[in-house]
Amino acid sequence: MNIVLGITGSIAAYKACTLIRQFVKQGHEVQVVITPAGKEFITPITLSALTSKPVISDFFSQRDGTWHSHVSLGLWADAMVIAPATASTIGKMANGIADNMLITTYLSMKAPVFVAPAMDLDMWAHAATQSNLELLRKRGVTIIEPASGELASHLVGKGRMEEPERIAEIVLAALSAKKDLAGKRILITAGPTYERIDPVRFIGNYSSGKMGFALAEECAARGAEVQLVCGPVQRTTSTEGIHLTHVESAQQMWEAASSLFPTMDAAILCAAVADFTPATVADQKIKREGDDLVLRLKPTQDIARGLGEMKRDGQHLIGFALETNDEVANAQKKLQKKHFDFIVLNSLQDEGAGFQFDTNKITIVTPDRQIPYPLKSKTEVARDIIDQLTLL
Repeated sequence: MNIVLGITGSIAAYKACTLIRQFVKQGHEVQVVITPAGKEFITPITLSALTSKPVISDFFSQRDGTWHSHVSLGLWADAMVIAPATASTIGKMANGIADNMLITTYLSMKAPVFVAPAMDLDMWAHAATQSNLELLRKRGVTIIEPASGELASHLVGKGRMEEPERIAEIVLAALSAKKDLAGKRILITAGPTYERIDPVRFIGNYSSGKMGFALAEECAARGAEVQLVCGPVQRTTSTEGIHLTHVESAQQMWEAASSLFPTMDAAILCAAVADFTPATVADQKIKREGDDLVLRLKPTQDIARGLGEMKRDGQHLIGFALETNDEVANAQKKLQKKHFDFIVLNSLQDEGAGFQFDTNKITIVTPDRQIPYPLKSKTEVARDIIDQLTLL
């Protein structure tokens, strides 16, 4: 694979050496395009030694009429990775300001583009930066979000460029993604539901939606059209092929899911849906009166069971179970009762699994066996689940 690596004027430029080694070690060719400011942080000699190619920085390298063709680079590359990407470069990309070789190469790029920002926390949080990033996402650029930690300013916060090993993993996984779901339509539910008590209070849970969004991204990367029905979470997506529907309550999630399911090839029910909802919802905020507040609850619509009863031949239905005891036995009962093809079992007994975590540890339970997996990132867990789906 041919990779154009763009390097800009950030203290994180030294990490580009490790990123190059990651790509080269796996047999890929790397051509570095560096901005003038980037050369203040790392020398072209170092980069050239690692890539075995001359580093490109200027349009004209000599005064003999030869020049570097950004168009040719755009046609040569299988991917462009800009790491680190400063706020300035991100702004130029978003607004088409082609005043250096790196930006003109980006504007000529035919291949997928990945951007790993690196900047101070205030610059990262600024509305202008976030607006530019959102515009790039809408244009199909993959943003590899920075991590939190100590920055060059010695402040602590979000803005550290993601580690090179992780950048390489994300890029290579995206480029080698299977397209085995091309033409398929998949419904995914994600996040919690909020069941209102009064205008300011609700019954809810700790689901962050991370697992559901990871599943949606994996399905889209493999060619599927995804309908993602999501409860209240602090997450969004602009990935092509993912259509996001926001809901609040279990009833709203049922209405959205049941209307979409008949035209789907499969549904993955990852949402943590409330089992009960208040029988009545107060019109005004309930005031403190006495020592007790007694709420009468009624069951919510069982979305999994309802879709299981709707399931037609050729459709697949995947469920999730979060258990605290008798995990496999409870999952097997749920599998049969709700007509699942298989169920993804989580246990709160496993450290690093469950709500809020970036990792998960699952067991896939089918009608005739259990398949345990070690603790992994939710991105990797999503890949395991979809691999199992494609076997059905």
